[in-house]
Amino acid sequence: MLKERGINATQATLSRDLRELGVGRVPGENGSRYARPEAVASDAVPPLETLLPQLFSSIDGVGELIVLHTLPSGASPVSEAIDAAAWDDVLGTIAGENTVLIICRSAQARADVTRRLTTLARG
Repeated sequence: MLKERGINATQATLSRDLRELGVGRVPGENGSRYARPEAVASDAVPPLETLLPQLFSSIDGVGELIVLHTLPSGASPVSEAIDAAAWDDVLGTIAGENTVLIICRSAQARADVTRRLTTLARG
């Protein structure tokens, strides 16, 4: 596209310029894209429908608690997406490297949320 606009630049030049501008690759609903950090902070969190099929590993729970395992580095974005979904049955989440602790309102809520998450993970 740059060449069509009369701009000749190598991949190395583009990469260096993007790095100097503080632009990085971020996940989006339609795949990765480039964005500045402040733009990402104001963007909506990618939805669970996008993240879970890519990052889900396993899920289990007891009482009001769900333990959701993700691929490495997947817990934080999944946790943020769960929080952003603002489901009434979820009180909050805590994320580690590849584990999300989901605190639900009741044991029945845990069963419902587990079922929803499992369905979303299957795509």
